[in-house]
Amino acid sequence: MSVLAAPPTVGSTPRPSKPRRIGARLVAVALTALVIGAFWSVQIDWSQLVGFPSNLVRYLGLMFLPPDLSAVPEAFAATVLSVQMAWLGTVIGIVISLPLSFLATNGIGPAWLRWPLRGLFALIRAVPEVVIAVLILSVTGLTAFTGALAIGIGSIGTLGKWGYEAMEGAEPGPIEAARAAGGSTAQVLRWGLWPTVTPEVLAFWLYRFEINVRASAILGLIGAGGIGKMLADNVQFRIWDSVGTLLIVVIVVTVLIDLASGALRRRIVHGPRK
Repeated sequence: MSVLAAPPTVGSTPRPSKPRRIGARLVAVALTALVIGAFWSVQIDWSQLVGFPSNLVRYLGLMFLPPDLSAVPEAFAATVLSVQMAWLGTVIGIVISLPLSFLATNGIGPAWLRWPLRGLFALIRAVPEVVIAVLILSVTGLTAFTGALAIGIGSIGTLGKWGYEAMEGAEPGPIEAARAAGGSTAQVLRWGLWPTVTPEVLAFWLYRFEINVRASAILGLIGAGGIGKMLADNVQFRIWDSVGTLLIVVIVVTVLIDLASGALRRRIVHGPRK
């Protein structure tokens, strides 16, 4: 004899109460009010936006119809100087940040040293390279080395953070094997930790070099040399056809560096294509 179970009574199981997200809503309202207040406090002159499209077309015509091709050699030389500045700054950042990254890694450096180093990395990342360059002008003077040194100091904060995060996320197997074999701390770092994080760290270095190439052009605007200084000089004297040539050279060189660096990073991280 089969017995059919009676269906459950509708409403017998109380529904869970809907969560009240009062705190999240208050935060959203506060952020919205902050954005609106900041927007209106800028005091935008909307009348200038009316003539912006026509002015943009006019200046683009002055720069590129046609550009001053005779300025290409000088523009290329200035761009090479900016790339050299970025490369030197990247090397400085790598040499200083790598050992500091090991000391800032959990399980390697002591807590009394690890946390101050992480705070130092955060402090450096909070200061733009332009501000760093202005601070060290009194020591080095307004030269290309000033820009390279500012880029190097700025790179320490980013590369240091990326470094210890990569090391803390490394596979524990090789590290445990090196320790089980009786390796010292230096040997564990060299043969257990470093080989597992090398592709990721090298990719970070290349990516930072791409960022530094753009930063070197910005530093040139304050007189640190390179393509930025040449661009600022031509804009100041309204030599628009030369400005167009400089922009073309900068874009072409930057795109080529990005493509080459991206291909190297993919090769390092993913290996050669089959």
